[in-house]
Amino acid sequence: MSRVAKNPISVPSGIEINLNEKTISVSGAKGKSEFAFPDTVSATFSDDLITVSYDESSPESTALAGTTRSLINNMVIGVSEGFKKTLLLVGVGYRAKASGKKLELTLGFSHPVHYELPEQVEVETPSQTEVVLKSHDKQVLGQVAAEIRAFRPPEPYKGKGVKYADENIRRKEAKKAAGA
Repeated sequence: MSRVAKNPISVPSGIEINLNEKTISVSGAKGKSEFAFPDTVSATFSDDLITVSYDESSPESTALAGTTRSLINNMVIGVSEGFKKTLLLVGVGYRAKASGKKLELTLGFSHPVHYELPEQVEVETPSQTEVVLKSHDKQVLGQVAAEIRAFRPPEPYKGKGVKYADENIRRKEAKKAAGA
């Protein structure tokens, strides 16, 4: 029994829901998203509520129902409010500069790193060491943030690198001299 799938999703005003037999499309002020249901899961839309139904005898169907409900909920939140991720560049000379759909990063390599952003993601650089990514698609946003972080992940000794704003880096103690 999926506890997550039993909760209905409330749809705020201004959001348009198109529900077919096997697909749902959600469109709002921030964008449009589509999702195809697994075979054993379906959804209904009435009175500004989306409810997910599934075959309770199948454990696979139960697991997919909770996932489906979460994905639809993220779609509704994404097209109404949007999602945002902030990355911080920690290190001497580490800088970021956004221009359109391109992000130029200076991360201590012999060359700058150029990153082409997908169509759904917008980027801002409020300061040289801060990158703010915004999108209506939570999955794409997280993937882009992870790819940018992978260029120079934070190291545990000084904490230098690209890190999420809410990330805590566990610091290690430096090696001690043998005779001291």
